[in-house]
Amino acid sequence: MDLAQKGQEAQLGGIKQFMVSLKWTSATDFDLAAAYKAKDGREGLCYFGELGNLNDFPNMQLSGDEGVGDSGGDNEETMRVMSLDALEYVWLLCWDYGAVQAGTAARFKDSDVTCSLMDDSGTNHEVKIDTGDMGNVCCVATIDNSSAMGAKFVNTSKAGTLKGLNNLSELMGIINS
Repeated sequence: MDLAQKGQEAQLGGIKQFMVSLKWTSATDFDLAAAYKAKDGREGLCYFGELGNLNDFPNMQLSGDEGVGDSGGDNEETMRVMSLDALEYVWLLCWDYGAVQAGTAARFKDSDVTCSLMDDSGTNHEVKIDTGDMGNVCCVATIDNSSAMGAKFVNTSKAGTLKGLNNLSELMGIINS
């Protein structure tokens, strides 16, 4: 199911686990990351510098880092989330590593980068990253697990600009703006 427009959402219900994939062929060093807020208020980030652990909180793990040095080809980074029970929100992020380091605009519009989520029932939800020249980090989608009705997957498509990956609070400021 394509979530083509900002604000579009898909009910995920009572999913327990899912896999997120970031795919692109353009010669760009994109990175998949997930920021999270736990139901007890803890916040954190799973990304190439902290790959995570499926067996310990936050029960998510990134496959690794692809496209390093702006290499093109069949680039794919995947993240598995084994449990949403302790998490209130998960924000799926993509950034252009070179642009973040330089503090410049990302190359999203010149790429074919796509983010998809496959839930434990086998349903695939896809969001194409299309923020134009705005920013170098994109909050692609949100998994909102704050309702008793179950989780939902929302096309967030919100961009911001970072100069380096200095701290979580700067990234959370973009997510919450």
